[in-house]
Amino acid sequence: MNRDEMDRIVNEHFGYEAADDVDGVLASLTDDVRHHVVGSPWGELSGKDAVRPLYEALFGDLKGEGVKPVARWYGDNFVVDEALWTGRIENGRFFGLEGKSGHVTFRLLHVFELRDGLISRENVWSDIAAIAEQVSQ
Repeated sequence: MNRDEMDRIVNEHFGYEAADDVDGVLASLTDDVRHHVVGSPWGELSGKDAVRPLYEALFGDLKGEGVKPVARWYGDNFVVDEALWTGRIENGRFFGLEGKSGHVTFRLLHVFELRDGLISRENVWSDIAAIAEQVSQ
């Protein structure tokens, strides 16, 4: 798989996320996807059925305003993507920050493994300390 193909897969996935399109996100994943938002109460998930509730909750809790790419690295069937995410935490529910809402900008790191034109693994790290500093009760 070349870089253009990997970029297409990852960028389509990010596009579905930006549109809060759960079905689109799931269509970008393999049936046996392994998904882990590190530090989240969801833990590591396996399969689309397990991933769906995470995205449904996430799209209710976060409202994105923009993503600024920082860097992207490539390997054999994997992509590492670093970005700055800007938006709003709604409903006071975001990965252990109960009762806190507000406007945030934070660093976000994704590691994707790709297979057959889809994402077979997605690991996500968010700068929770930076988020906690920016939100209020």
